[in-house]
Amino acid sequence: MILVTTAGKVGTQTALTLARSGHDVRVLVRDPQRHEILKDAGAELVEGDLADTVSVAAAVDGVDTVVLVSLAIPDQELRVIECAAATSVGFIVKATSKASADSPIARRRGQSEIEAGLIASGIPHALLRSNAYMQNFLALAPAIATGHLASSAGAGRVGFIDARDVGDVAAAIATAPESHLAKTYWLTGPELLTYGDVAAIFADALDHPVTFATRTRAEDEAAMIEAGVPPTIATQNAQAFSLIADGDAEWLSSDAANLLGRPALSFRAFAADYRPAFAVAH
Repeated sequence: MILVTTAGKVGTQTALTLARSGHDVRVLVRDPQRHEILKDAGAELVEGDLADTVSVAAAVDGVDTVVLVSLAIPDQELRVIECAAATSVGFIVKATSKASADSPIARRRGQSEIEAGLIASGIPHALLRSNAYMQNFLALAPAIATGHLASSAGAGRVGFIDARDVGDVAAAIATAPESHLAKTYWLTGPELLTYGDVAAIFADALDHPVTFATRTRAEDEAAMIEAGVPPTIATQNAQAFSLIADGDAEWLSSDAANLLGRPALSFRAFAADYRPAFAVAH
């Protein structure tokens, strides 16, 4: 049995891939009714919350492998690791990022803390370090639909990765853990793109102009808060954009393609597949 700890962008794809391939997969979800697609695919849905030790312990019971993916909240992921260490779990696939204990971004520091806890637990594991998800642009769909994309990322280049590829990589590793012991994989798409490049790709996909405008970090943060993003998350996102402008995300790897046995999905493929989400202003 393989446990997927959340049903977000990556977790949903992981669970679908596993279930559709005939593997026994369990998914911890807050509201099973919101995830009928997983149930229909054959996944077992367990209602619970990563903040609750009782539900986490129940979710890991009888599980061989855990795909640990969440919002990088140390208390929650460390709880999963602690419960896993007390059971028969023999392997953890940890979705993470460019973690660092001294990063200016809180979630990167959180990932570093979680990774340290995973190593200390002694549970065999593999780390998936992803560059920025293409799906993050879905939060900007209303603006992109009206022809606008703005960010303080400037001319910084990014090796964007499709979350569907990350989910498929996690599924592949979870079904053959013995080949990935203590491995760290750096996951990116096939090309480095600026936000200006991204705007041009969306323009082609949507058949209308999409212009990119550079704005300040403070303007980025204010715009996100106005759009309903919690202030702490808005601050972290704005910090991340500043790092992108400085070249922090300008890296590529062939790991995803090698693990998938096919080229990683391009941004053009993402824009085409998600065209309906960007085609109408919300």
